[in-house]
Amino acid sequence: MKPNDLKLVVQQKYSEIASQSKHQNETSCCGATGCCTSVDYTIFSDDYSDQKGYNKDADLGLGCGLPTEFAGIKEGHHVLDLGSGAGNDCFVARALVGESGKVVGLDFTEVMVDLAIENNTKLGYTNVEFVRGDIEEMPLQDHSFDVVISNCVLNLVPDKQKAFSEIHRVLNQNGHFCVSDVVIIGELPDKLKQDAEMYAGCVSGAIQKDEYLDIIRQMGFSEVTIHKEKEIQIPNPIMLNYMTLDELRKFKKDKIGIFSITVTGKK
Repeated sequence: MKPNDLKLVVQQKYSEIASQSKHQNETSCCGATGCCTSVDYTIFSDDYSDQKGYNKDADLGLGCGLPTEFAGIKEGHHVLDLGSGAGNDCFVARALVGESGKVVGLDFTEVMVDLAIENNTKLGYTNVEFVRGDIEEMPLQDHSFDVVISNCVLNLVPDKQKAFSEIHRVLNQNGHFCVSDVVIIGELPDKLKQDAEMYAGCVSGAIQKDEYLDIIRQMGFSEVTIHKEKEIQIPNPIMLNYMTLDELRKFKKDKIGIFSITVTGKK
């Protein structure tokens, strides 16, 4: 698939998730209506329910970590959330920046942006804003933010160098980022990597962990630190859609892994 085609796949899938959440209040694309074929996107997610600012309506279970936990967000900070979805991380960040700060959510999917705006209207926050845009070409000014966060989204961006270059551009001098994302160790089977649905589910778009960290450093960030790492256990029935039983056994024996990492870096 070409990069633009992959973007359309992601946009379509997350539009479906947002529409289902808006109309049926389900938290998973693979919920009661069964709009997914094989991927349960919630298998990556962490529990947000004890986080200050948490809003149940904004939690679609699509993250793979808690970036706000390690982001060092302080009162008065200007924070950008990339791939903001229905607004969950933005509302948690809003609780940290307080009245004097500002939070902007950027998302590629129009339906998601509309859903986030709707959620924010219910909460009444005047210093939270949602914008539609491409992470590879953010419609945002240089040096606008103290902190950039993202949760299981940069993995979906075809050009990760552009993504981290744009993060570097919009951060203030001495600003920093904290992202949770999916990386891999070892080689995924070709069929898994090529499947568009798994791409939208954050697996087949993953790159090698070392390559991911190298890109961050190449884009000008220092003090790159992994704060949390966990292996993502994809259920065997899902994996068997993409490989034979023997291939699955070899996959596990070779300790090929799909991991969620939460990483920070300073400008």
